[in-house]
Amino acid sequence: MTFIEFDAAYVKNLSEGDTETEAHFTKYFGELLFLKLRHRIRNVQLIEDIRQETLMRVLKVVRNKGIEHPERLGGFVNTVSNNVMFEELRKEGRTLPMSDDAPEPRDERVDMDGPLLNEELKAQVASILETLPEKDCRLLRMIFLEEVPKEQVCRLFNVDGDYLRVLVHRAKSRFRAEFVKRAPAAMVIQRKVGVSGA
Repeated sequence: MTFIEFDAAYVKNLSEGDTETEAHFTKYFGELLFLKLRHRIRNVQLIEDIRQETLMRVLKVVRNKGIEHPERLGGFVNTVSNNVMFEELRKEGRTLPMSDDAPEPRDERVDMDGPLLNEELKAQVASILETLPEKDCRLLRMIFLEEVPKEQVCRLFNVDGDYLRVLVHRAKSRFRAEFVKRAPAAMVIQRKVGVSGA
């Protein structure tokens, strides 16, 4: 769509009811308003109502009072459309979604238990790891806690990638069995923190 710069002659023609200028005004701003509103409102009929009301109000102002700065006609139409949109949404009992560049609202809730539960879970995991065979404990620490690259773990354990998966699966199964044995305390922590077994 080509954007147009408006001048006093255009606004004068509009105020005098020139049919060609009116047709251009309605088509041009009708399209712009549709593009703007479709990202904010899902109801097609409501979009159409807002467009029609906006164009009617702007034409009324242009004919009755005129516009002091004709070059700002586009901005004036935009302001009127915003007012109409908020009026219509208020009537409908709806709210407008926030724009993409609006700052996130502050979350006033404070999770007082979060850090404590995480510390309890860490202590629980460390305690369970100590009960596992040394090889399992070392393997799980390297893979999940220290995040050592798998190629390096394969070299240290002298295995290939396929067999490493088998070793990790077995170690996780032993860890999980021990974790479940310590229920219900472990399960309460697990549910609150939102984790599954290792």
